[in-house]
Amino acid sequence: MKLLVTGGAGFIGSNFIRLMLTSRRDVEVINFDKLTYAGNPESLADLANDPRHSLVRGDISDREAVDGVFSQGCDAVVNFAAETHVDRSIEDASPFVRTNVMGTQCLLEAAKRHRLPRFVHISTDEVYGSAPAGASFTEETVLDPRSPYAASKASADHFVAAYSNTFGVQTVVLRCTNNFGPFQFPEKLIPLIIANASENKPLPIYGDGMQERDWLFVEDYCRAISLAVDKAAPGSIYNVSAGYPQSNLKIVKSILQYLGKPDSLIQYVKDRPGHDRRYALDSSKIQKQLGWAPQVPFEEGLRRTIDWYQNNTEWLQNARSGEYLKYYERHYDRRAETFRA
Repeated sequence: MKLLVTGGAGFIGSNFIRLMLTSRRDVEVINFDKLTYAGNPESLADLANDPRHSLVRGDISDREAVDGVFSQGCDAVVNFAAETHVDRSIEDASPFVRTNVMGTQCLLEAAKRHRLPRFVHISTDEVYGSAPAGASFTEETVLDPRSPYAASKASADHFVAAYSNTFGVQTVVLRCTNNFGPFQFPEKLIPLIIANASENKPLPIYGDGMQERDWLFVEDYCRAISLAVDKAAPGSIYNVSAGYPQSNLKIVKSILQYLGKPDSLIQYVKDRPGHDRRYALDSSKIQKQLGWAPQVPFEEGLRRTIDWYQNNTEWLQNARSGEYLKYYERHYDRRAETFRA
């Protein structure tokens, strides 16, 4: 199977590529990534010499570049490429519209022209908006995005559905709760708290910290994506969640306890505009239809995540300083158009 993975140098994308290449010998991956601040080729350094993995630098909003990579042939596209940080979308929504909406539509056009057998689109639970207490969203819930980021992802979801209904593109949409694990960019909550707490720096917590999220270990999500590539029916949508919601404050205190750091490091800051109070998904559909279930308990996943960041301080330092942005230029062979360690 030949996969075109867009945004494969990002957090979930790099973990997905690693899972596919290490667990299956029949998989080849073309990794198409713009390598913006969140696209870190160091996250794939251990795969750089694998002949089944090639990294191509390109923008999913660039029709010529997209056509070029599609012309290499593939059996499926998995679209991770996206601007994802809510705070950045509040500061300036335009990159989110360009990448998340226009980029997705550009990929869908290419999938239509090339008659692609499978288009798996990675969405988010944030398209549903904030969940009422005690309720969980199903795949039939009306989308109600509350931030510019969520609005851009909801718009992309609608384009995916439209290309499925109008043109017969073989699409699958996955909407997942918050992921955590190795290689996550340190602007996100869990790696930020790990990094700051390890250095006894203040831990910024929005509002009262009681915003509730359902955290899923990234390897479990990657397994769900793999099943969707292989088994999901065209036009299907699946929610993916761990079923273990927790407040942000509880997450932070769990990290402090594991690291042996005091709660006094917590610093409450003004809540961000439009901050959803609660996310909760019903993932029974993917469990029944595709046989997926989370395998990594939250406590084990958090321990593995903390240990990984503590054992990979160079990766973390490079991610925080921007040094990783030079990695691609040092290791890209422009004549051969290949990426090597």
